[in-house]
Amino acid sequence: MTTRIWGVSASGATKTVRVAGVFILAAGVAAAQSFTFTGAEISGNQRVADSTILSFTGLTRGETVDAGAVNAAAQGVRDSGLFETVNVSARGNTLVIDVAEYPTISQIAIDGNRRLRDAEFLPLLESQPRRIYSPAIVDRDVAAITEVYARNGRINASVTPRVIRLSENRVNLVFEVQESGVTEVQRISFVGNRSFSDRRLRGVLETKEAGLLRAIISRDTFSEERIAFDRQVLTDFYQSRGYADFTVQNIDVGLTRERDAYLITYNVQEGQQFTFGNVSASSTLPEIDTALFQAALTTRPGSTYNPAQVDRDIARLERLAIQQGLTFVAVEPRITRNDRDLSLNVEYALVRGPRIFVERIDIEGNTTTLDRVVRNQFRTAEGDPFNPREIRQAADRIRALGFFANAEVDAREGSRPDQVIIDVNVEEAPTGSLSFGANYNTDNGIGFLASFREQNFLGRGQALSFQFSTASTNKVFDFTFQEPNFLGRDLGAGLALSYRTTDNQNADYDTENFRFSPSLSFPVSENGRLRTFAAVSYDDLTGLEDATTISPIIREEAALDGVQTYSLGYAYSFDNRRTGLDPTTGYVIRFGQEFGFGDTQFIKTSALAAAETRILNDDVTLRATIEGGHLSYQDGFSRVTDRYFLNGNTLRGFDANGVGPRDVDPANGINDALGGNSFAVVRLETEFPLPVPEEYGLSGGAFIDYGSVWDIGRSGRDTVLYDEFTPRATAGLALFWTTPLGPLRFNFTDALKAEEFDEVRNFDLTISTEF
Repeated sequence: MTTRIWGVSASGATKTVRVAGVFILAAGVAAAQSFTFTGAEISGNQRVADSTILSFTGLTRGETVDAGAVNAAAQGVRDSGLFETVNVSARGNTLVIDVAEYPTISQIAIDGNRRLRDAEFLPLLESQPRRIYSPAIVDRDVAAITEVYARNGRINASVTPRVIRLSENRVNLVFEVQESGVTEVQRISFVGNRSFSDRRLRGVLETKEAGLLRAIISRDTFSEERIAFDRQVLTDFYQSRGYADFTVQNIDVGLTRERDAYLITYNVQEGQQFTFGNVSASSTLPEIDTALFQAALTTRPGSTYNPAQVDRDIARLERLAIQQGLTFVAVEPRITRNDRDLSLNVEYALVRGPRIFVERIDIEGNTTTLDRVVRNQFRTAEGDPFNPREIRQAADRIRALGFFANAEVDAREGSRPDQVIIDVNVEEAPTGSLSFGANYNTDNGIGFLASFREQNFLGRGQALSFQFSTASTNKVFDFTFQEPNFLGRDLGAGLALSYRTTDNQNADYDTENFRFSPSLSFPVSENGRLRTFAAVSYDDLTGLEDATTISPIIREEAALDGVQTYSLGYAYSFDNRRTGLDPTTGYVIRFGQEFGFGDTQFIKTSALAAAETRILNDDVTLRATIEGGHLSYQDGFSRVTDRYFLNGNTLRGFDANGVGPRDVDPANGINDALGGNSFAVVRLETEFPLPVPEEYGLSGGAFIDYGSVWDIGRSGRDTVLYDEFTPRATAGLALFWTTPLGPLRFNFTDALKAEEFDEVRNFDLTISTEF
């Protein structure tokens, strides 16, 4: 279709010039053409009103215009995006506009997408049913679909829009997709790293090389956002180990010739490793006792420099200033270099800070989570002095909740210059799970389970879970509830309910146990926490009626029938693995006691101390754990339902209940594990990389365990073996396999020291656990 613009030249002659299918009147040589339009004639429009089309031209009746203005008017109608064709011409003093409207979209479909669902694309499309079809919008939709595929590693995916014409000026819009294969990260390499191996640095990154589990693991695809995150993670890794000058100079991302794999190279400059030199606090403010603040510093001169430790010292000094009633005191770290001995002197200068207050805290985006759950993460309230560090820490705590897919915390100027408003914008994420399945372990065999977990129950930040499982030898029902901010304070309140039964598990008797326990927990130091609890429990021994080869000791204990016990207790834990001075070393201490009264009176004490460190440029991990417990009865005596039994996680290389005191009477066919009132175990372990591609998630280990369980608390039993401390020792090799289903551990064990009636296990498959 062509557009003709007519007019009269100064000489009275007319002339037309065809440009790209549009006829435009050309001006005469002597003078430019001009027209005065007194009317408009519009045709071809069905949905768009005449007045609307005329408004797109920008012209008004009676206006004198030249040919260029008429051309601009035609383009204005086209720019509306509502018309497939536009023809503008002049008939005397009448402006003639002929249009053909774009069709209306009836339906939208995506065809050929087998790997990704329609639901991942449809919310991104600008084109919508019952709206006007627009080629420009369709082009943007094609780009949006292609971007989704690119984020999922399919950069060669192509999208072709297809329009199906229908009656009544309607169309169906189909996006035809050719997905292509995944373009994986084939290799991640480093240039300039001298202190740490490529393997160690790749272990830090979120992006992983493609491996055997590429169908399950999504981190082997390329993502610009993930690469940016990895740059920061790599920087934090080096700086936390004293490399203060470390920089990532650039990251080269290339494609193989076939465009089916990415090659990523990090060019880094490590610099020198620094230690802390002189660490001091200073101030010129007369109200500040410098010695008091100097004593509060925890950084040790000579330790490896770590910016996180500087931040912790600043936070300690700021809290101390508040405790001393010193408001608007800022701590400025002044760091000076000593290149001769590669040390950094840190002076914490306490200076007068700006008088800025928090006007209010605004929270948006939390459609499920209550405002108070987010506010509980702030140590600052409306009206308090503004502390940027505290706001950043609050943002970290909000993200650590795990309730939100995204959480941003920003500060902006309030209603007055001395006030700020804290804006919290969050995006809710799923926090619950309902699962049905089966599990297997070498202690209990195959079992079936159902579980429900909700980490943000009713949006209150409460954790609720219950689990039911049944195996060939036991049945378990557990229910737990946890309120992390009881009474609006950093006070955890919990309820735990459990019911467990065993069915002839390594013995000719059954057990039944019920326990209900409320608890309260609260911090007592930066890394320490104390939990107090009460408990009601019921234990019973059953299933002895038909047993002919049962220990007389167990029959005597079963004669007590069900035993009901009330108890009070506490448990203290100290964990500095994430806050210690040395990022490669951490330790955990746990100690607790339970005081029982009721049918029996006892004191149950348990303790654990464990440490972990990395050596050889962080490639090798060393762990040491010592664990023990003691059960002391003041009234009554312990039963097999109360005493300690060592399983395959506590002392590797033996079956559950396979070590410790036993009642053995071969003449009567008796061989029953009795457990013990005391146990002690030392576990030494190392974990190291294997010479296999690291994307397989495999690493090796070696371990030695030494310990025992002993003392049934009953004297004069000639048939009881190993009632005194009788040590056992095992050594073995381990294979760790990190899978999307969980970290698996394969133990191959040899008993270095075992007794005649012990039950030895040479292979064990478990879920890998941390101390």
